[in-house]
Amino acid sequence: MGLSAVEKIVGRYAVGLQDGEAVRAGDYVTIAPKHVMTHDNTGAVIPKFRSIGATKIHDPKQPVFGMDHDIQNTTPENLGKYAKIEAFAGEQGVDFYPPGRGIAHQVMIEEGYVTPGSLCVGSDSHSNIYGAIGAVGTPVVRTDAAALWATGQTWWQIPEVVQVELTGSLAHGATGKDVIITLCGHFNSDEVLNCAVEFGGDGLAGLSVEERLTISNMTTEWGALVGRFPMDEVLRDWLMERAGVFEGRASGRKAYTKDDVRGWWESRGDYEADSDAQYSKVVTLDLASVTPHVSGPNSVKVMRSVGEVEAEGIRVHKAYLLSCVNARLSDFEAAAGVFGANGGARKVAEGVEFYIAAASSTVEEQAKELGYWQTLIDGGARALAAGCGACIGLGTGLLEDGEVGISATNRNFQGRMGSREALCYLASPAVVAESAIQGKIAGADGGDVETRGSVDVLPKAARQSGEQEILEGFPARVSGRALYLPEDNLNTDGIYGKDVTYRDDITLEQQGQYAMLNYDPAFQGIAREGDIIVGGRNFGSGSSREQAATALASRGIRMVIAATSSQTYKRNAYNNGFIVIECPELVDALAAEHTGEDARTIAGVELEVDFVASEIRADGVGYSFGALSTTAQELVIAGGSEAVVRKRLGL
Repeated sequence: MGLSAVEKIVGRYAVGLQDGEAVRAGDYVTIAPKHVMTHDNTGAVIPKFRSIGATKIHDPKQPVFGMDHDIQNTTPENLGKYAKIEAFAGEQGVDFYPPGRGIAHQVMIEEGYVTPGSLCVGSDSHSNIYGAIGAVGTPVVRTDAAALWATGQTWWQIPEVVQVELTGSLAHGATGKDVIITLCGHFNSDEVLNCAVEFGGDGLAGLSVEERLTISNMTTEWGALVGRFPMDEVLRDWLMERAGVFEGRASGRKAYTKDDVRGWWESRGDYEADSDAQYSKVVTLDLASVTPHVSGPNSVKVMRSVGEVEAEGIRVHKAYLLSCVNARLSDFEAAAGVFGANGGARKVAEGVEFYIAAASSTVEEQAKELGYWQTLIDGGARALAAGCGACIGLGTGLLEDGEVGISATNRNFQGRMGSREALCYLASPAVVAESAIQGKIAGADGGDVETRGSVDVLPKAARQSGEQEILEGFPARVSGRALYLPEDNLNTDGIYGKDVTYRDDITLEQQGQYAMLNYDPAFQGIAREGDIIVGGRNFGSGSSREQAATALASRGIRMVIAATSSQTYKRNAYNNGFIVIECPELVDALAAEHTGEDARTIAGVELEVDFVASEIRADGVGYSFGALSTTAQELVIAGGSEAVVRKRLGL
């Protein structure tokens, strides 16, 4: 059975594997990634790093610090935070990029930290973008970043891998942004939720690296944890050009050479998918059926053609060309082309504010040299410093009550770019520019073309049977009463409500009394010490509050079994030594047994969880689950990741 590219690359960066041992989707592994990026949140990771007891970063070449989120904030407090981060970087010998250099993701790629076949992580959800360079890029939480600083390692569960075949060629006017808008809007039933996506197909040849960066970046909004493109001729030629830039520098970072690129090309079989790789699904999209579309309002799962939206005459108050998804040179070229269309010097409509910010200072310099920047300024655009800004709801130009925004950013969630009483739509840079000029959502209409795409769910590949190694101190078997919660998408606010999340006076021992009150007030009267929660699909979705895991442990719950669970929830659980496993067959059996019942918390049968055989037994029936690796066991035995890190440091 062959390996996917994700499995191969993770295997290259996994720690403690035996010679010839392969890793597969679902495995918990200890990884030592090539790089870990942190941005403004470096200020929050530093105290975590110190609380572990660490004083020196394990490998100063592994972290990269880039200030990008709140760079318009010139208060003494924020400037002081940046100064402390820069000082810490200097003390530790870490590469530091100051405010104004650009968005950290763009800097990671421009400066050559991300390379084909590498594993690069970031303490930011859009770390998927590194997949455009043939890497596995994925987000980690701040606790993971602190662990990486201290030991060079953290843990990760390899997600299911989905193959996305892009066929054909884009029609005139359609862009990479339209591709990802279509993927999010057409395949909008969580087809790739918590999965790693590997792009393939003959359509890749027509997608530039900048378009791939856009697509990989927004696989985050599609629900994926990885969005990877292969090392092909398009990427090879782009890397050769970048290598030429590095080699031509008189000073500064020289990340790789043309010889390095040739080496990656010749050895690509070591990190590209095998012909018989096993995928959980195959998603196919005909690029010829992709036309300019708009997402929203306030949702990436809702898309409509530009022509349909334009016909409604939706007035625009603010327009945005900025962010890590669409603020590169080709994006400014497209927008400038709209402003200079038909030989005219077009202007931003009266009553519209059009904001532009480059993804990096380098992009801004290039856009100025080529005249794109001045064309937009002459047309009435308002320039901001290279950084995140309005995309993350910080700084100048936020949406106000009752306003409508059209944006080339990656998220249009309610309230993200300003007021919760505003509406936000996403579109390509060309559509954003045209909308700013017309004062309403407008742009080139690709016509009424039906999106052609499909999803094939593949049978799960059989894993070799055998007993799982059990570490000393970890239970081989656990028994407990099933506490069935018949709801999918049970979010963290339901598990541990926002009214107590930010109360620092609630101790860990007290958290349990607040568990599940938002979901079911009757839960506290039903739950018993030693119960095992059995949840539905996407258990623990929503915010990243770790109390949603620790409160259940505090209440005496032994573990959570879910059909599927949020990756972030699982990270928080294991980072605190709490077990979460997935067993959809058991969940489906309990759902059938309790059909028609109204209760939200149902005390059920006795369960025996056998970690040696990776099987759950209930009423004489066995249900298999993915083996709990020694990496996960170590976290549980130690009581969480911080204790594991301290042990590795000998503290």
